[in-house]
Amino acid sequence: MEEQSERAVIRFTHCQKEIFCFSLPQQCPSCGEELRGSRLQEAPVCIPSPLTNAHKTSCCLLVTPAHDNEDRDFDGTSDLHTGISTTKGVVYNYTRGGVRKDQTGWERCISVPLVRPDMFHLLAQWDQYLDRFSEGPMWDPAWHRFDEDHHNCFSFCLGFINGVLAVEGRSPQSRDTFVQTFILPRMTRVCKYTTLYQHIQGHQYYVVDRQEDTQGDAPVKPVLFQ
Repeated sequence: MEEQSERAVIRFTHCQKEIFCFSLPQQCPSCGEELRGSRLQEAPVCIPSPLTNAHKTSCCLLVTPAHDNEDRDFDGTSDLHTGISTTKGVVYNYTRGGVRKDQTGWERCISVPLVRPDMFHLLAQWDQYLDRFSEGPMWDPAWHRFDEDHHNCFSFCLGFINGVLAVEGRSPQSRDTFVQTFILPRMTRVCKYTTLYQHIQGHQYYVVDRQEDTQGDAPVKPVLFQ
């Protein structure tokens, strides 16, 4: 889905249908009526991509397709890779060769904000915590070998998060709880958006019956440290 970052998805309502496309057509693809400003039930809106440039974020957990995924896409079957961003957008991530500190390569990923912007005491120490944690023997290949199931990139991320939670006097997060609460809702949204985008690429439009309440489509944005 290379073009996703270049083309915006637009949603407009007409003839009790919600219509998704890349540009507003001259005629309604559902009923054929000519579209004018007064004919639309509401102004077209842009549907933002759920993917983020990690290097423009701070203090987030990031999820991106693994490097061996040639298309670098979220297709629901490929392996994923995780990392933690510093306050300056450098992504610390654990690999077979140890901890990497990437300043590029995470331009399209799922972002899970971890720290509220007004938590100044934690923001001031975040980079120091992350640097110190990454230098621990647990992440040195000479001491511990990378294992895809039990000692991997997500082990690194969750270990760091639980370390900070301990410093903050908070209970640790289990793997299942963290995934269910913070990652799966965003993964679901990405999969829906990807399916929608690819349908528009192939058919120009995606048309569904209008739903009066669309709040269920809003992204969930829980923050762990608050």
